Amino acid sequence: MTVLDVYNLQKEKVSEVELNDDVFSVPIKKHVLHQVVVAQLAGHRSGTAASKNRAAVKGSNAKLWRQKGTGRARVGKASSPTRKGGGVAFGPSPRSYDQKVAKKVRKSALRMALTDKVKCEQLFVIDDFTLPEIKTKGFVEAMNQFEVQKALIVTNEKSENLEKSSKNVPKIKVMRSEGLNVYDILKYDTLFLERMAVDKIQEALGS
Repeated sequence: MTVLDVYNLQKEKVSEVELNDDVFSVPIKKHVLHQVVVAQLAGHRSGTAASKNRAAVKGSNAKLWRQKGTGRARVGKASSPTRKGGGVAFGPSPRSYDQKVAKKVRKSALRMALTDKVKCEQLFVIDDFTLPEIKTKGFVEAMNQFEVQKALIVTNEKSENLEKSSKNVPKIKVMRSEGLNVYDILKYDTLFLERMAVDKIQEALGS
């Protein structure tokens, strides 16, 4: 098993934690990570872009003028895409961008992303990330102890003081362990896990 130090917010070692190799030490397959990240980002697309085709444009269905004898080009309905105010030809319509990814593949990708953080020494386990008060300065001072600027913080439970203190700090994101995902793990340079969150993650992803 992999053993990591557990720190407090002053970056003082307080204990150690054993990481399950089935979760934090697995073979990394880039194509699996890519598949899951692409599917996750596609799911965030709204797919609400829409335009009116010629059937949806309100107007008379009458032919604008007779076919022959006027000396002008023949013409059809006013809703024709070739006319001003007419419908749009081949325009966008509402659609879903969701991509289905098997649950086992998503779990596997999470293990790979966590393994990558361990191998790159970009994972810190914090004994308790509870702040005594809502104060941005106090949060920034804690981050400066670890010399990080772009970090994802994963807590065991909702922490209002931490979430509000970090809200105005750029390149910092706080989430609970239930929301852990591949894209955010890979996006942020450093991953902080609360000690209790580690147990919850290992229970959810362990084989």
